[in-house]
Amino acid sequence: MNQPRASRLNKDVRKGPGFFTGPLPLGSFKRKLVLRLIVPLVIIMLGYTVIDDIVMPILTRAGTEFPLPDFTRQRLLEARISLDDLDLKYEIAAEEYAPGVEKGVILNQFPIANTKVKPGRAIKFVLSLGEKNVAVPEMGGRSVRQAILDLESADLTLGEIAWAFSDTLPEKVVVFSYPAVGTEIPIGTPVNLMVNRGRASNFTYMPKVIGLAISEAMKRLEDKHLTLGLINYRIDENYLPETVLEQSEPEGAELDVGTEVDLVVSTVE
Repeated sequence: MNQPRASRLNKDVRKGPGFFTGPLPLGSFKRKLVLRLIVPLVIIMLGYTVIDDIVMPILTRAGTEFPLPDFTRQRLLEARISLDDLDLKYEIAAEEYAPGVEKGVILNQFPIANTKVKPGRAIKFVLSLGEKNVAVPEMGGRSVRQAILDLESADLTLGEIAWAFSDTLPEKVVVFSYPAVGTEIPIGTPVNLMVNRGRASNFTYMPKVIGLAISEAMKRLEDKHLTLGLINYRIDENYLPETVLEQSEPEGAELDVGTEVDLVVSTVE
């Protein structure tokens, strides 16, 4: 006859000691505090450490930074070769007119040179549109003073004033300009004027001598049949010594031949 087996239900089920049952008895306040506050805090700190020290450096390519080269004054086509080698991208942020700089040359960049960047960074460039050209305005038949104002409005400057004597043309007006009206020239270019004085007379025009050395200013006055008057000196360290700072007669003014012109000249003492 088979012997009856004891049911598991009849056995004393004894559980082993629980997690930190000794120092943290079941149901105690300390145990609840540890399980609900300290343990989650430890887990969060471990997770932060793993993300900060392992995950983020991988995502941000830490340790791959390098100083950005200076691309200014380079053509964009040339800069693109270096950008490709460095695994960098570029964007055209703006384009500006720049006197004396060819079209397509980089004027500025962001970030600036020597800034630490990582591969894949987009560098922003400001490119040159070259020199801005403007048309010489129509000045025929205008007075010299009005012609000067027209030149200034067109961002051009007055060059030399020459005159002719004719009874068949209006007196004291601009006959023509050089370069001729409508010619496209860079801003700031001097434009020369030919002015009719009617019959031969004893009038001349005041040239611009500000910014010139005193020796060059005297030569220009002599060419216009004008006489050097008083020379006053003023200390100005922004200019080289013997540079004309002011002239007593405005540029383009009609003067009698032999008129004295006073000058203010720079000095460092």
